[in-house]
Amino acid sequence: MLPIVVIAGRPNVGKSTLFNRLVGRRQAIVADTPGVTRDRKEGEALLRGRNVRLIDTAGLEESDPESLYGRMRASSEAAVHQGDLVLFVVDARTGITSADEHFANWLRKQGTPILLVVNKAEGKAGSNAALDAYSLGLGDPVAVSAEHGDGLADLMSEIAERLPPPVEPDADEANPLKLAIVGCPNAGKSTLLNRLLGEDRMITGPEPGLTRDSIAVRITDTDGTPIEIVDTAGLRRKARIEQSLEKMSVSASIEALKMAEVVILAIDATMPVHEQDLQIARLIEREGRACVIALNKWDAVEDRNAARKLVSDRLETSLAQMKSIEVVTISALTGQGIEKLLPAVRRAHEVWNRRVPTGALNRWFEHALEKHQAPLVEGRRLKLRYCTQAKARPPTFVFFGTRAEQTPEDYQRYLSNSLRVEFDLPGTPIRLQFRGSTNPFEGKKD
Repeated sequence: MLPIVVIAGRPNVGKSTLFNRLVGRRQAIVADTPGVTRDRKEGEALLRGRNVRLIDTAGLEESDPESLYGRMRASSEAAVHQGDLVLFVVDARTGITSADEHFANWLRKQGTPILLVVNKAEGKAGSNAALDAYSLGLGDPVAVSAEHGDGLADLMSEIAERLPPPVEPDADEANPLKLAIVGCPNAGKSTLLNRLLGEDRMITGPEPGLTRDSIAVRITDTDGTPIEIVDTAGLRRKARIEQSLEKMSVSASIEALKMAEVVILAIDATMPVHEQDLQIARLIEREGRACVIALNKWDAVEDRNAARKLVSDRLETSLAQMKSIEVVTISALTGQGIEKLLPAVRRAHEVWNRRVPTGALNRWFEHALEKHQAPLVEGRRLKLRYCTQAKARPPTFVFFGTRAEQTPEDYQRYLSNSLRVEFDLPGTPIRLQFRGSTNPFEGKKD
């Protein structure tokens, strides 16, 4: 396990900017609007030779526990309790506020080591303002400017000195199965992640669009498989996305999908399958990711047989490239069916990684050509001779022959469907490539 460093403080003091600086990339969404960060954002960083897990938290502020900001504060407090070190960030421009004093006193009682960080301390004026932070009684402050990169070297050294002794990492933890949960807003993605984790890790509620950033967490499945799960913001139709903050959220969701190996597409079972659900599925297919569909809120469906048939028919007709995709009916709220979800993910991952022996592949190809011979193109029959699997992740097959690159799309679909059935490749995109042979005498004189 890596040591955990938690970044905490009141809203808009630059916690996410500091997080991005320390992990070395723009991983957390940053905007001038206070309260952009809602859920805990995790990332790995190398600080003075020490690998650490950084956690960016929502702003600490006094609120009703049942309100959105109250739930955000509870999530931040939970992160503090699991940290090995807390970076308590204050703003040099605004000076020490009563909220800073309140939460400094609260942090002191938690028993977690604290390193005081004064952000936005650019230039001589910022350094002088940092001296006011001594009044919090948390030791020597470290003055930085996360936006400009000032003081980060000193901060990294201070963090490395205060961490517990290093522990040898588990080899399996380095290569977890990468899983993303995507879907429309209010499909229950964050509730599903909380159920898989067995804790209230993500902020949930009746408000649609609560998740703004892509949040990654790690779990170990019952069979010992390490899995990194990314919860994403809801994906709406492009025409409906107006605010720049939502555009950044959607971009983060799509990036998380591209980095995943398997994707869970969460669909609200109480509603008809929207065209947007299908558009997300097509995006998954275009990116070549394995997919499992989770029909969420199944406990609220009255006519389950009819609902299941409607969904299956819509998927079969609209997702030709992902036929036989596995559909798992669940209720993230009650836990119904959750035990079937990760086994389905592992099966999809195995199919996505599968390699077919060349001998078996060409025996199938001969039989496929006998059953439906290659078509005529411009009055001449194509001569497809053999095929091989170029790679997995997703399964990609290359067909060779005379004018093979002219193979019509309907015959390509026939080969793809036949491959899927023959070698049991359900629910994963199949890539076909066709390469024609060159005529050695073409362009030469007699």
